[in-house]
Amino acid sequence: MADTTEQTNEAEQAPRKRDIAVARRFVAEHGTPARAVVHAVGRSGARVVLVGGDGAMGDVFVPSTATGNALVDAVAELDNASWDAETVNATDIGAEHRRKMGRSLTRR
Repeated sequence: MADTTEQTNEAEQAPRKRDIAVARRFVAEHGTPARAVVHAVGRSGARVVLVGGDGAMGDVFVPSTATGNALVDAVAELDNASWDAETVNATDIGAEHRRKMGRSLTRR
């Protein structure tokens, strides 16, 4: 019985090929060192925030933090990171991204 449960959990944690391809393409487009920060997003799963060598940011949504960590492990060029000073300083948040993130405040 335990073998079935373990196989189910492993299958649930395995990242989709499409998500791996998205992360690899991001690294190819934005260079290394590339970092990934995995965040839980409530019941909807987890967000893997990608930070490229050029400071660009991207993301991939996955079913769980375990899947997010498995995604980071599946892409050799990604380093598992946290929002420490080094990762934050590696990001280059452009004006368009700032406008996009601030829209909800300006529409009140």
